[in-house]
Amino acid sequence: MRDVLLQAAGVTAIIVALIHGVPGETVVFARASIAPERLRTLLRVVWQASTVAWIGCGVLLIAAPWMESEPARHWTVLTAIGVFGLAALGNAWATRARHFGWIMLAGVVAMAAAGY
Repeated sequence: MRDVLLQAAGVTAIIVALIHGVPGETVVFARASIAPERLRTLLRVVWQASTVAWIGCGVLLIAAPWMESEPARHWTVLTAIGVFGLAALGNAWATRARHFGWIMLAGVVAMAAAGY
């Protein structure tokens, strides 16, 4: 059961990342007027860096049940919990808990912790 929880956390992490990345490009940055253009590009790169990192963590959570090294599984799960936990706290704080993102991020943390 704990392997299924880790894999569910990984799939959820990838879904959260896509929900974060695609609307970021198509809605947020499409409407934002940021000058100078270099700053706009920098903000887009930083925004999408978290998307790529979350997808990477999701893939690692999905693969964790097949890791033959218990320390590798241990540190993979703890790292994912830290990454998504801080993201959840930051989202909740920044949006005053009015955005559903922190709930989804916290769900990843809960499933990863339960599968640990």
